[in-house]
Amino acid sequence: MIRLAIAEDHQSLIDGIKLLLEYEDSISIIGTANDGEALLEIVDKKLPNVVLTDIRMPKMDGIEATKQIKKKHPKINVLAFTMFEQIEAIQQMVDAGASGYILKNSSLKEVHQAILTVAKGETYFDANINTNVLNSESNNKTKGVLTKRQIEILELIGQGKTSREIADLLFIGIHTVDTHRKNMVRILGLKGKGELLRYALDKKYKF
Repeated sequence: MIRLAIAEDHQSLIDGIKLLLEYEDSISIIGTANDGEALLEIVDKKLPNVVLTDIRMPKMDGIEATKQIKKKHPKINVLAFTMFEQIEAIQQMVDAGASGYILKNSSLKEVHQAILTVAKGETYFDANINTNVLNSESNNKTKGVLTKRQIEILELIGQGKTSREIADLLFIGIHTVDTHRKNMVRILGLKGKGELLRYALDKKYKF
């Protein structure tokens, strides 16, 4: 069971996520907050597995809150949930220790997938974000290391499968496949989708 804490200064968004996850057996919302300080209190008292947090909030922003959470509770995975697409904001959250970054214009289904992914210790970046420009210690530490799911997708790419075919085979959304593709390009230090295909073909018999 994923224990989820949510920090968002717009209560309507919190309510929307609650409705989405109301009948989700694998996720339990253990607390919500409208500012960063309240989030820290929830984290200290209830120890969630995943924190979904906005960046701009009253009293303490999501960047500082993430830093403090990761310092005291390094095993808690933080997922940024924001309207900011600027690289500076993304970089600051990644450097603070966030495992993922998803935009508020994403579907609630995509938010759900992001939570599940981050809870497994994997990274999740919105497909509309160019992760190739990110450069941080946290990224460098994981460079070249793919998750089990990413290896599965890479093997299928090497077999010539399209994103749609991969999504159908693995029972995941096509948007999720495309997000994994972007993350793999970043993790492996490649320059684009073409290089990812060549990498997959080169490694086809070496997995």
